[in-house]
Amino acid sequence: MRLVDSHCHLDFPEFAGRIPSILDAMAANDVTHALCVSVTREGLPGVLALAEHHDNLFASAGVHPDYPEAGEPTVAEIVRWADHPKVVAIGETGLDYYRLKGDLEWQRQRFRNHIRAARECGKPLIVHTRSASEDTLKIMVEEGAREVGGVMHCFTETAEVAAAAMDLGFLISFSGIVSFKNALALKEVARSVPLSRMLVETDAPYLAPVPHRGKVNEPAFVRHVAEEIARLHGVPLATVAEATTANFFGLFPQAARRSEDSRAVA
Repeated sequence: MRLVDSHCHLDFPEFAGRIPSILDAMAANDVTHALCVSVTREGLPGVLALAEHHDNLFASAGVHPDYPEAGEPTVAEIVRWADHPKVVAIGETGLDYYRLKGDLEWQRQRFRNHIRAARECGKPLIVHTRSASEDTLKIMVEEGAREVGGVMHCFTETAEVAAAAMDLGFLISFSGIVSFKNALALKEVARSVPLSRMLVETDAPYLAPVPHRGKVNEPAFVRHVAEEIARLHGVPLATVAEATTANFFGLFPQAARRSEDSRAVA
């Protein structure tokens, strides 16, 4: 059985000096790979370094919508970041009207630039949306996000939003939130999403799943997310692992190629 944590932030301070033990815990829980996701310009070198030094870690390139002070990366700049053998995705990008208020046109333009960069370099998108699903989907349609596809990460929206995103060729990724006892509506959404269109993630160090809720999250805990998905769909854990792992490598073919190359060398 193989599981993949499709979204984590191992460059964050919570993991300083802990990477060897994090990787050991992943192996002990059948988590074979993880995607380390960029959120700022300043953090990108750290994300790339992790991916460069570990065969089973991949990277993304982008600036998160929650950082107004980060400045607006140009399309050319994002494309340049993506020109790295371990960068398999653009993002995370998107819209967040929950944390930030006021005139957020800069956020929408940043999102457009990331989609345009993804189309230019041919890499899928990692999309963050919170309290902004209508504008998120609108911009995805206007900018041709269907052309590259991607994933709606840490999904907490409605079944209707999930269906609209899937119609655009996007996968839906569930985090530890789906394991929370009070997340009844999200559990129903998870039931409605076919395993063939789903990923699992931790968003570590945030959102640790039950039974680790309140602790620092880590990629090994993605197993608990997959266990909850298995319970909701009434299938064995191995079925969820097989589907979500195949979906990950199908969405990110560059990761699949590098994984195959690593196994060949080994």
